[in-house]
Amino acid sequence: MTQNVIDKDHAVKTERGTVLNDPPLAQFLFSDTRMAVVWLVVRVLIGWEWIDAARGKLGDPTWMQTGEALRGFWEQAVQIPESGRPPIAFDWYRNFIQGMIDSGSYTWFAKLVAVGELAVGVLLIIGAFVGVAAFFGAFMNFNYIMAGSASSNGLLGLGAVLLILAWKTAGYYGLDRFILPKLGMTWQGGASRRRPVYRDEQGARGDVVERRT
Repeated sequence: MTQNVIDKDHAVKTERGTVLNDPPLAQFLFSDTRMAVVWLVVRVLIGWEWIDAARGKLGDPTWMQTGEALRGFWEQAVQIPESGRPPIAFDWYRNFIQGMIDSGSYTWFAKLVAVGELAVGVLLIIGAFVGVAAFFGAFMNFNYIMAGSASSNGLLGLGAVLLILAWKTAGYYGLDRFILPKLGMTWQGGASRRRPVYRDEQGARGDVVERRT
């Protein structure tokens, strides 16, 4: 079983001092390339949903020029009806959205939403930086839900969280298959270069094995 901690001194351990690793099921689901085809389906479906949502916004002047579409959505979200529950359940979030309206931030934020939805969708479908794309997708889902728009955001958010957990293999059938091995060198290469080595009596080179008595 592979170690999945950086510093054993700061890892969670059992009473006997054994480092707690991910259970086999979690390793299979989120770190095994045999599950990559499942994550391929998940990320393509979620990615298409984001692209489909962005398509209607990118050609709409009320999103890409004036931002009036987002302003209308926000103004509806901050309303407090005389009876029943308001769309936004938390006062601090309602105050945040009201501040964005008062400052006119919808003019540039609407463009950010449209472009962000497209970027997340494209990255998920081509399998590039899947973990990062899924994180920002989940963040947008969270904000839509907080603003009172549940719709499919809960399901999409759940799928995004699963993709985040499976970030190592979710893009295996995509660009991450080539990107991650290169990026992995940035945080693993240094440690591997400093790893001490030994030579046996025949001169064969090998890694030092830590032994406990």
